[in-house]
Amino acid sequence: MHAPDGPFQEEEALGKAYDARLMKRLMAYLHPYRGQVVLAVLMLIAASGLALVGPWLTKEVIDTAIPSKDFATVRRLSMFFFLALLLSGFLEYTRTILTTWIGQNVMLDLRQEIFAHLQRLRLAYFDRNPVGRLMTRLTSDVEVLNEMFTSGVVTIFGDIFTVGFIMATMLIMDWRLALVTFSVLPAVFGAAWIFRKKVREAYRDIRVRLARINSYLQERISGVRVVQLFRQEEPTKTRFSDINNDHLEAHLRSITYYALFFPVVEVLASIALALIIWYGGNQALQGTVSIGVIAAFLQYARRFFRPIQDLSEKYNILQGAMASSERIFGLLDEPPGIEDPPEPLQLDVPIKGRIAFENVWFRYSTIGEDAPTSSSSVTATTASYESVENHTYADVSPEDGWVLRGINLEIKPGERMALVGATGAGKTTLFNLLMRFYEPQKGRITLDGKDIRTYALTDLRQQLGLVLQNVYLFSGTAASNISLDRTGIGDEEVRASAEQVGVDRHLSRLPRKYNEPLSERGGNLSVGERQLVSFARALAGDPPILLLDEATSSVDSEIESQIQAALEKLMDGRTSFVIAHRLSTIQGADRILVMHHGRITESGTHESLLKSGGLYAQLHRLQFERPIAVA
Repeated sequence: MHAPDGPFQEEEALGKAYDARLMKRLMAYLHPYRGQVVLAVLMLIAASGLALVGPWLTKEVIDTAIPSKDFATVRRLSMFFFLALLLSGFLEYTRTILTTWIGQNVMLDLRQEIFAHLQRLRLAYFDRNPVGRLMTRLTSDVEVLNEMFTSGVVTIFGDIFTVGFIMATMLIMDWRLALVTFSVLPAVFGAAWIFRKKVREAYRDIRVRLARINSYLQERISGVRVVQLFRQEEPTKTRFSDINNDHLEAHLRSITYYALFFPVVEVLASIALALIIWYGGNQALQGTVSIGVIAAFLQYARRFFRPIQDLSEKYNILQGAMASSERIFGLLDEPPGIEDPPEPLQLDVPIKGRIAFENVWFRYSTIGEDAPTSSSSVTATTASYESVENHTYADVSPEDGWVLRGINLEIKPGERMALVGATGAGKTTLFNLLMRFYEPQKGRITLDGKDIRTYALTDLRQQLGLVLQNVYLFSGTAASNISLDRTGIGDEEVRASAEQVGVDRHLSRLPRKYNEPLSERGGNLSVGERQLVSFARALAGDPPILLLDEATSSVDSEIESQIQAALEKLMDGRTSFVIAHRLSTIQGADRILVMHHGRITESGTHESLLKSGGLYAQLHRLQFERPIAVA
């Protein structure tokens, strides 16, 4: 099956099995728990040492105690053997609990860091990175690292120590018999090398196909209404079946490799045992090797090959961790883009609310291209647009990428400004720049005469109350969606803002009123009620500036009139910036701006714009004078 391009491309690359640079960064997350890590390693060393006790005691019993018929020594050595087994079990139990605790705490810290970083990234980053990909970073990629910390890094030390201790003990006990035992190691390492190579390919295939399943499910579940509307249930099910079967085949291939590798190692281990019996038996008949040594070697050989099997499996865990860590660190290394200046200015409280756009040019960055964002670029960007000032309207075409072209605009304190224009004219972009979700490539925006890039983001955005056309409500109660846990907004402020916009009577009808849990995206509220909640949310902090982006386009006439009545009171004394397609909602604005292809082409009151007979007058005739066919 052909692998889709785009979202799955990054899943194809697994990277190196070991990358010292990435491992160094990963180990830094163990630093707060270094005491527990040292304790876990000491436990592993002790457990590896205890693995030597049983075979050695067996040798002593067979070679010394039994020939001399010393039952007291047999009893004493048996007791030591039993105690060693108990201590080994206790160490294994404690070590498992400890390493799991370490791994979970490291994952907690890592998820917290990733989520906090995501909150600070500029919106341009989210424009070019799907939500599903970012969710994978916080979930499956972090879980892969958890497996490395709990079952990989620390336990690898245990396997290495076990193999080293056993090899040293066997060489000390009888170096010739040890070399005979080790003669099968080249075949074991060869089988492990082939196994790692094949499993690496299978691991990559599984990840790619799992990504396809997740992407397909997310897309089809989100668009289930379209699927049902156009009767695509069967084609969708068939397509999912193909993707699912492809994933099954990849898993079966990996299972096949495991099913072959472990029996091969078992056969080679059995060959080593046979060599011990053959060579050791021959030497025992000649009197150069004791029976106890042969018995000990048989036990050591069994314990010797088990960690080799484990190390081969740990290779896959380590490789997956390297790939996941590379993607996670790639996210964490992404610069926030829009940050506070080194020494932010303090906003005067209360602010006057004078807003000015000074020859602002803006276009949304392409992938890999970012607008100037640092505070040090304020002066540079203000000067850099001088070369653009001489452009005439004919110099710039709508296809050149500029969304805003030389915008010069001043909104006076307390003024009600309205924006109208076709979709894509740049209206919402003005809001995005004012809130510093994006930065202009040229020009600057000021608030009360000072460049907004000289203020802290938190201080700036606290002065703005935003209501969007598409309302987003979070899981939680109606009250929490209004307050959003902001400082200084308690129950009284929530109720006051709800009463001001008229949503109080709607929420009061709910079983738990303001404490009613909202379903996903507020699905148990109507569209109009969700819009009213968003109004209450914006007004709860009593912002001096209101930004309304098509705020009444999704509500019915009754609620729209209710909102309009509330807005008349709420906009009084506030600087208000309103985007609207319904011209009836902005006729009372102090000034109306008409935007076209990123420029302000007309400005005036409702009456003056109608008299001028320009674009606004044409829009007005389309909405109120021409008959509109309703399907």
